[in-house]
Amino acid sequence: STMEETDREAVATAVQRVAGMLQRPDQLDKVEQYRRREARKKASVEARLKAAIQSQLDGVRTGLSQLHNALNDVKDIQQSLIDVNKDWRQSINTIENLKDVKDAVVQHSQLAAAVENLKNIFSVPEIVRETHDLIERGELLQAHRKLMDLECSRDNLMYEQYRMDSKNTHDMNLIHTYFGDMQKLSEELAKQLWMVVQRSLVTVRRDPTLLVSVVRIIEREEKIDRRMLDRKKQTGFIPPGRPKKWKEKMFNILERTVSTRIEGTQADTRESDKMWLVRHLEIIRKYVLDDLLVAKTLLDQCFPPHYDIFNRLLNMYHQALATRMQELAAEDLEANEIVSLLTWVLNTYTSAEMMGNSELSPEVDVNSLDALISQNVVDQLLSKYMSTLTSNIIGWLRKALETDKKDWIKETEPEADQDGYYQTTLPAIVFQMFEQNLQVAAQINEDLKTKVLILCLQQMNSFLTRYKDEAQLYKEDHLKNRQYPQCYVQYMIAVINNCQTFKESIISLKRKYLKSDMEDTLSISHANMDATLDIIAKEGCSSLLDEVFMDLEPHLNELMTKKWLMGSNAVGTICVTVEDYFNDFAKIKKPYKKTMTLEAHRRVVVEYIRAIMLKRISFKNAEERKEGAERMIKEAEQFRFLFKKLAAGSGEDTEGLCDIIEAIAEVIKLTDPSLLYLEVSTLVSKYPDIRDDHIAALLTVRGDASRDMKQTIIETLDQGPSQPNPNYVPIFKEITVPTLTVPKLLK
Repeated sequence: STMEETDREAVATAVQRVAGMLQRPDQLDKVEQYRRREARKKASVEARLKAAIQSQLDGVRTGLSQLHNALNDVKDIQQSLIDVNKDWRQSINTIENLKDVKDAVVQHSQLAAAVENLKNIFSVPEIVRETHDLIERGELLQAHRKLMDLECSRDNLMYEQYRMDSKNTHDMNLIHTYFGDMQKLSEELAKQLWMVVQRSLVTVRRDPTLLVSVVRIIEREEKIDRRMLDRKKQTGFIPPGRPKKWKEKMFNILERTVSTRIEGTQADTRESDKMWLVRHLEIIRKYVLDDLLVAKTLLDQCFPPHYDIFNRLLNMYHQALATRMQELAAEDLEANEIVSLLTWVLNTYTSAEMMGNSELSPEVDVNSLDALISQNVVDQLLSKYMSTLTSNIIGWLRKALETDKKDWIKETEPEADQDGYYQTTLPAIVFQMFEQNLQVAAQINEDLKTKVLILCLQQMNSFLTRYKDEAQLYKEDHLKNRQYPQCYVQYMIAVINNCQTFKESIISLKRKYLKSDMEDTLSISHANMDATLDIIAKEGCSSLLDEVFMDLEPHLNELMTKKWLMGSNAVGTICVTVEDYFNDFAKIKKPYKKTMTLEAHRRVVVEYIRAIMLKRISFKNAEERKEGAERMIKEAEQFRFLFKKLAAGSGEDTEGLCDIIEAIAEVIKLTDPSLLYLEVSTLVSKYPDIRDDHIAALLTVRGDASRDMKQTIIETLDQGPSQPNPNYVPIFKEITVPTLTVPKLLK
């Protein structure tokens, strides 16, 4: 069994210990000593064991006694519960009867509140009167304090009534009616507040404390609103008229005030004042800037920071302006009004004169402001501006030309510029108009300026074509009656000079208003205009020369006639007439005048040679030939002298033209007919455009060459070489020789 096992283990352990103690023989002497030690140990262990068993037994005894007591207690409780149960069953009826007590308690608390409020209730009419007086006197803070007390009394009464009997609307209405005047007070006070808010930008300068009081009242009301809404969440009750939302109302009133302020700045209409829009916009600019500066420096300090009053106002002004600008943009604006509006919206609004004012920064950042009118509307206005401007420019140009044409028929000479060149005011008027429109467009933006410049030059192009046609008509009308207009020559000179002015003005306009990278887009139309102007000038010059030669005609008809040979003064008259005309032509500007002089010189020589080729005279003998030839050489010299004088300073070499007359004179003067062929061939080699009929005519004028001789000379010439002067401009090819017609023969 377990006991035996334990004994065995104990013996084995003992044997081991003893074996351990008696390892060596000398330890045997100490056996007694060992035994005593072990006996002591054993005694000690036994004593400890006894003590432990003893204390265990004590514990068990105590536990048993406690269990016994507990059992008795449980029995007592069980008995008590039975008794309680019995009592409770008996007293259920008694509890039912206590409901009256509970009702009495509720009523008591209400009555206590009512008694508390009675003094307030009875004094309601009195307080209403006092509050009304305070409002009248403008003591708004005290008035509001009393109003809050009144509202507090009413609200508490109503709340008690609601708690007691939420369905009893009759009693609720009773309270509501009793406090009815109080509602009027609240409205009256609000009216005062809104008046102050409407005038806040004025009030803040005169009486900032009044504004601060108003803000404090609004803040108090906001706080009560919040409290009432919280209570509604918990109890479901909210007094009539809550939430008042006075802060929201205040911002609405500010917004309306701002709108009215901006709309109210339009004092005039187009009918009463051409400049109505400019004035309207300027007043808006001034008002808005002043208001915002006041708002930033003064108003901001009267409101709590969370109102963010300056930014809210800034936003309101921006919105009101956007609305106003859109209204204006929708009106039927004239071109200059569109410019005023766009300049204001796109430039003035963000400039230092308004939102970009240094005193408004950093709160106002012009870069983050939205556009006042959409890009779409801007584009519509710009295209309307461009189409209006187009028709305006067409009209202005037409009118300018009509006015100029009226000058052409005046009986007084045109004005001259500072250098003495004739001109009319047309180029100045046209380019002044272009300049004005370009400066206006530049106020809006670069892009518009370029568009307007292109428009001006396009219109200029078609205008010049009309100008050319009008100059042509002017000339034709004059030819019908050369006495009229009286100053035809002078005005034609002015037209020619205008061409040069137009050319210069176009260049300077482009230089001033066109970016160099745009140059190419206009080069074609520029070339067209230059070409048109050259044509006008050229036709003008040639019509002036026509005038000269019409006057010279009777004198040219006298050349190479019997009368001429007898000693007429035709060439003298021709020279005087040409010089006289050229006194006027001195008023033509340089490039054109130079061409005129050359052309006149050339035409005089051509007409002279044509007179020879007309065979009006046939010299009878060597004497006549000599006389005729010398006269021709003398007259060539007269022409040479005249044109040298006219071309003075222009460095033009036209010597060669008169040489032709002299070369022909040499052929006529020749006395030895056998040398005739040589002389003629020299002439032909110098002037290779001489035709056979010219030579035939020349020999006819000489008067001594037989038909066979003419034939031989002409046939032989065809083989000869030619060595003309490289600068020679063919002159004979324009000269026709008349063939003998039957009537001539009959004569």
